[in-house]
Amino acid sequence: MNPVLALIIANIIWGAASPIFKFSLENIPPFTLAFIRFFFAGLIFIPLTIGKWQKLTIKQWFELFLLAFFGITINISFYFLGLKATESINAPIIASSGPIIIYILSVIFLKERLRPKKTMGMLLGLIGVMIIIFSPIFLDGKQFVMGEITGNLLIFVATMGAVFQAIFGRGIMKKINAYQASLITFFFGAISFFPFFINELKNWSFTSLNANGWLGIIFGVVFSSAIGYSLFYYGLSKIEAGDAGIYTYIDPVTAVLIAIPLLGEYPNLWYFLGSFLVFGGIYLAEGRIHWHPWHKLKKISNY
Repeated sequence: MNPVLALIIANIIWGAASPIFKFSLENIPPFTLAFIRFFFAGLIFIPLTIGKWQKLTIKQWFELFLLAFFGITINISFYFLGLKATESINAPIIASSGPIIIYILSVIFLKERLRPKKTMGMLLGLIGVMIIIFSPIFLDGKQFVMGEITGNLLIFVATMGAVFQAIFGRGIMKKINAYQASLITFFFGAISFFPFFINELKNWSFTSLNANGWLGIIFGVVFSSAIGYSLFYYGLSKIEAGDAGIYTYIDPVTAVLIAIPLLGEYPNLWYFLGSFLVFGGIYLAEGRIHWHPWHKLKKISNY
């Protein structure tokens, strides 16, 4: 398969994730969905690791634990909790603030010198994210809804988890088979969700599962996890990581196209303004649209 096509399909799948998961969370509790998604997706990856299993050092196990903790436990927990409280189309835009978070971390940890153009771009991007997060305040005819703002903030925390996943995971992914890393991190993630899953079963039963819940389970296990990660890793193995990052900007478009018929969510003026500032700010700062300034990730991970 063409690697560009693989990355496009992967990001279409992930772009559809926020409205589909929000639709599913109307029926199934968040940690139940998270546990099922990663446990059964991990099972799918087992055949892909047969004959390719690498012996890992204690350090590599610890690095995979960090990868799972930030990329799955933190990212997915806050992502699902946020989706329950806010509009799904906000999630991909807030998630696009990754470069802004990395820039802030590079200033704090690497003592990077503040360059006017880059600082202005990241400031514009940060303003865009804040507009998306606090947009419920500005919407005409809508009361101040603390729940929606909290949901947006939870998704921002989820984005920070994804950033730290990239920081700690970039080095380890070069040393370990991608399918083995996925299997291990998926099971680590599932184990972390298990106590919360058991607690949710006190007030929810699988007999309550309907089409909404099944859609989220099937999409999460098969498409968002197994197919999405496989296509992404394949594409990433064929082209440069910095070039692969550009395809993440398919996500917001896909999210809107799915959310309109599925959830009745429509982008408003503040959504477009916030999106323009996020993407425009990143372009101004970096000179291109991509997700991670990879050179900074390496430096921060070695800090």
